[in-house]
Amino acid sequence: MTKRVLFVCMGNICRSPAAEAVLSKLILQRSLDISVDSAGTIGAHVGNSPDARMKAAGEARGYQFLYVARQVTREDLAAGRFDLVIAMDQDNLANLKRLASGPADQIRLFGDFLNEESVRCVPDPYYGGSQGFEDVLDMLEAGCPLILDFLNQSGRSL
Repeated sequence: MTKRVLFVCMGNICRSPAAEAVLSKLILQRSLDISVDSAGTIGAHVGNSPDARMKAAGEARGYQFLYVARQVTREDLAAGRFDLVIAMDQDNLANLKRLASGPADQIRLFGDFLNEESVRCVPDPYYGGSQGFEDVLDMLEAGCPLILDFLNQSGRSL
């Protein structure tokens, strides 16, 4: 049975589509039965392509950005829809938990999948320089393999 992962940031143009691209590449490389999606907690960028700076940084590392921004829905958070819904930061985590109509055990913080205890959130690079996009990609590359390990170790067959 296909497992499903949803990444969520604010506008769905920087962090969450980059996470989707990183995890999608790992899934393809490992021939896993997992689908991945991304969304934003706000609708300001719905229908837009990923931020050009994030896209350029990701494509330089071999990632494909084939997605358009969408806003997360209450249905996305319904039991059984996604096995994991992963927020990029505490604000988006709180927004997701408010939006969820029932138990939200599948909603996690990306920092839960990072080895560094001091790093809890993936910072929004939107208002910064190019290094911020590189730093985000570094974090995503560190955490996405651990997400796959979590799905496997927690009894969720891949």
